[in-house]
Amino acid sequence: MKVSLVIPCYNETKNLPALIARCDELVNKHYVEVILVDNGSTDQSHVVIQKYPFIKLVRVKENRGYGFGIIQGLKQASGDILAWTHADLQTDPKDLMRGLLSFKSSKNPEKLFVKGNRTGRPIFDNIFTFGMSLFETLLLRTLMWDINAQPTIFHRSFFQTWLQPPKDFSLDLYLLITAKLNNYKILNYPVLFNKRIAGEAKGGGGSILNKINLIKRTLNYIFELKETLKKHGNNSS
Repeated sequence: MKVSLVIPCYNETKNLPALIARCDELVNKHYVEVILVDNGSTDQSHVVIQKYPFIKLVRVKENRGYGFGIIQGLKQASGDILAWTHADLQTDPKDLMRGLLSFKSSKNPEKLFVKGNRTGRPIFDNIFTFGMSLFETLLLRTLMWDINAQPTIFHRSFFQTWLQPPKDFSLDLYLLITAKLNNYKILNYPVLFNKRIAGEAKGGGGSILNKINLIKRTLNYIFELKETLKKHGNNSS
């Protein structure tokens, strides 16, 4: 069972050496294919990544969104089990190995969807996540929790079913809803969430402004998703 881990990187030059050092064990001990996506960075991310021949580099010339970068990496992956995590080291890429245990013990890994569940976060971030999860649960009428936690792990066959996935941070929401609608077994396991050491937070991390923008994007996508489900005769309730 070959495993591929995709890590999108946008202007993460300062984090890359430490990130790649942690990926070394995944590649050389556990034989995981690690794919770093230079997702339209304006720094020298690709130059740093190229110094490490055991890492597969995918370059996206123009940043078209977090989800777009992940999808480009997944298209180049060769694993039976696919996964992604973030490049900021707030989640350790080696957390992947604990999530893979569920696939190794499963009688039906093709219908398994596994995500991390962040622990050790500041109280304010936990409150924000609770509020977002409650909001999403009420609107979509199905239980949602810590959607943007990592890593995200699934079988290649699931990736092949995706229809017009979003190109931004809504990709995590799209996947969870899609897995639920198709009766996947969804498992979560705890991962320690660390402070960002270097670089600038993206998505809903860091500043209040980032969180407000995440709320707006999520709200817009939920209503868009609900309309799509109606057109296809599906309802998450």
